[in-house]
Amino acid sequence: MVTTDGVPLRISLARARRRNRNRALLLVLPLFLFILVTFFIPITTMLFRSVENQLVGEMLHRTLPLLQQWDQNGGQLPGEEVYAALAEDFKEARENNTAGSVGRRLNYEESGFSSLFRVTNRRINKIEPPYQEAFIKINKDWGKLDTWRVLKRESRAYTPSYYLAAMDFGYSPAGSIQRNDDNNRIYLQLFGRTLWMSLLITVLCLVLAYPIAFLMSTLPVKSSNLLMILVLLPFWTSLLVRTSAWIALLQKEGVINDLLVWSGLIGDASRLTMIHNATGTIIAMTHVLLPFMVLPLYSVMKTIPPSYLRAARSLGASPTTAFIRVYMPNTVSGIGAGAILVFIISIGYYITPALVGGQSGTLISNFIAYHLSSSLNWGLAAALGTILLVAVFVLYIVYDKLVGVNNMKMG
Repeated sequence: MVTTDGVPLRISLARARRRNRNRALLLVLPLFLFILVTFFIPITTMLFRSVENQLVGEMLHRTLPLLQQWDQNGGQLPGEEVYAALAEDFKEARENNTAGSVGRRLNYEESGFSSLFRVTNRRINKIEPPYQEAFIKINKDWGKLDTWRVLKRESRAYTPSYYLAAMDFGYSPAGSIQRNDDNNRIYLQLFGRTLWMSLLITVLCLVLAYPIAFLMSTLPVKSSNLLMILVLLPFWTSLLVRTSAWIALLQKEGVINDLLVWSGLIGDASRLTMIHNATGTIIAMTHVLLPFMVLPLYSVMKTIPPSYLRAARSLGASPTTAFIRVYMPNTVSGIGAGAILVFIISIGYYITPALVGGQSGTLISNFIAYHLSSSLNWGLAAALGTILLVAVFVLYIVYDKLVGVNNMKMG
């Protein structure tokens, strides 16, 4: 069997399917490239940054191979040949202007390395043999075993140091892994606070959004559209403006405290502290994320026939029983969609906690931003971001097992 142009039908159908596949591929290709550039490449870069440690090895490329043969537990400093190689590496680094970067990198592991490398870099051109005495004369830290132990440990091209720091662990002077002291344990507490506050904000959004969405789905179209405009109104206002408004409302001399004092509920000396703490973060973020819970709930509730409740009432159920046992189970898909949407947004939120959170209301995202922009410890920021990504992924799997992602829908 052949077509009108003499080509066998089987070959003609194969060509048509191939053209359709190529056409579909061309349509999907822009989206694929967009996801690749904006999602996969940044995540891959973040994963690489969290373990990458090639800067030290590139600068000390003469010193580190000799240092690998040094017995760090023998109680003796490296030999003269190691100090000589270190001098050559520093002279080369001074020409390339890389000593400061390596010093900052090592300073993340042990404080004092940044100043040590700066001082040594300034005086390296005047150094003469014997190099060991000359280096110790520049700075006595070159005569300490701990300095050389850190250099040997961080000579690897890839390091777990960032992940250890992100989990509140570190290295002892002997090189073993140990937990940080109580004053330096901050990140696990931040992860716990972020998780707890995100869950609380999700629950608060659900409690506030459910009656709003129910009212919108049952009112006439004109009234429902008016409520929808009020729900969407925050999207038309800058996030910074909304957050600044909450600062004016919640501060001790703000509107809410003034109303409470005026009404006599509290005294002027007992004004509530509701800003620059966890309370301010929870209130402001709940307000910001509330529409993300209302819209999925409303879209699902709008599809539930009102006859369900009337049928339950006609069969003898009370209004409360009919609502709980008939209506609410039909909204589980909307609850699931809104909950996971609000939770994932809140767990990585940054702007609102930074403005109203203070010390007790900041989340792990604020510290990630701090290490990216202020301390410039990109490796630790990447490790914290990776742990947060894995935590969200694990929670997503747990959510899928308990609720079922396939059961949630936006309408």
